[in-house]
Amino acid sequence: MFPIRDHNPSSRTPWVTYTLIAINVAVFLSYWGLMDQPRVMSVIYARWALIPAIADQAPLGFVTSMFLHGGLMHLAGNMLFLWIFGDNLEDELGPLRYLGFYLASGVLASLAHVLSAPDSPVPLVGASGAIAGVMGGYLLLFPRAKVDVLFIFVIFFKIWPLPAWVVLGAWFGLQLFSGAALLGSGVAYWAHVGGFIAGLVLCVPVWLRRGGPRYWQRTHGHPPHAAAQYRRTTVPTVPRR
Repeated sequence: MFPIRDHNPSSRTPWVTYTLIAINVAVFLSYWGLMDQPRVMSVIYARWALIPAIADQAPLGFVTSMFLHGGLMHLAGNMLFLWIFGDNLEDELGPLRYLGFYLASGVLASLAHVLSAPDSPVPLVGASGAIAGVMGGYLLLFPRAKVDVLFIFVIFFKIWPLPAWVVLGAWFGLQLFSGAALLGSGVAYWAHVGGFIAGLVLCVPVWLRRGGPRYWQRTHGHPPHAAAQYRRTTVPTVPRR
């Protein structure tokens, strides 16, 4: 199961979100053809990724690592989540504050990973920590926004609209469980947890300026504007003979 879109339109073009997606794609394409050369990739990661064991000696990696990805599916999944949730945070925060929010979430996510594995020599790459921050902020501001989720079970496909608090809460719970149960798995679950919490906390001032609990009472957790309407999505099926 994974989200494919939300019903929460933004009031302006999210240029920062689009630019972040473009930069991530461009950076990945710049070394994609080298990924079958481990020695070259090890040099790239050593210079630009974040390596917890030497993080204090190469602090630039806290920023540059969030623009690297370990594979095409890694990139595609992260950019899908950024495309779905990023435009609404940019709409609420404004372009410059949103950019600062994104980078701060990514840095704090990386710090959470370093604290969870301070002696690890494994490079950390990916935008998922920063995007987790976007998801945390989205949950605080729009807990009942509808998110279309595609469920795939063997040969059955179904798209269900679910409240954001269900989708994002389930995702966060999975990261917590996986971080505790799958130490050393190679996935930076604690970066996801740290980024999500960081994004939620960083959005608290925005939420309070809108009235805090009164804002939720006023909007009932929905976006403060009309939800987007989509045609009923049909997924092709193969009939039995």
